[in-house]
Amino acid sequence: MKNSILFLVLVSFCSIVMGQVYEVGVTLGGSNYIGDVGRTNYIYPNQVAGNVFFKYNYNPRVALKVTYSHLPIQGNDADADTDFRQNRNFNFKNIVNELAAGIEFNFYEYDVYSQDKNWTPYISIELAAFNYNKVQTEVQPGEYIFEDKTAFTTPIGVGFKSRLFGKFAFSIETKFRYTFQDDLDYSTERIASLNFSGTGNDWYVFTGFSLIYTFGRQPCYTKGL
Repeated sequence: MKNSILFLVLVSFCSIVMGQVYEVGVTLGGSNYIGDVGRTNYIYPNQVAGNVFFKYNYNPRVALKVTYSHLPIQGNDADADTDFRQNRNFNFKNIVNELAAGIEFNFYEYDVYSQDKNWTPYISIELAAFNYNKVQTEVQPGEYIFEDKTAFTTPIGVGFKSRLFGKFAFSIETKFRYTFQDDLDYSTERIASLNFSGTGNDWYVFTGFSLIYTFGRQPCYTKGL
């Protein structure tokens, strides 16, 4: 009897797993920073960046998503449109590594196996942990010692996705992060040369093109969310 019950549980579990639709993908694009240094454009990709992701399609409207992103950022006062920043003439480079998990909501029902429901705009919201370098101390003028810092943010994205052919699809997406931090550009009140007296926290943005592969058996979705 116990063996029979165990067998039924295993069969049911395998049926559930095989009856779902999953996606894996890779994104290549550009990242940009918004803060106290350089340009202030919210969408201005100027560093090559990318990510990899995995999605579980809960139903045709909702997917759960996990993403790892590698996002270099930089700012240069020479590119700014204000005399103050141009005269200051500061520049920096940093690298943000981010791990995020969240939900993706499709405006229309989306099913890569369907002939008439294989494209949609979408929005996403995630919770993310990200790691970057910050200045620890200045050993001499213009020479700094850095340390790793980890913080949290809530990426919000907008995009469009559509089937290419077979089980392959593509998406175009822009995702914004407000960081609750003001030191991605190495700004700090502890060091006079890096005290930029900014009035807001830093942002970073990623815009990219994704190639997506869908696998798993076509499910019979339940109605509603």
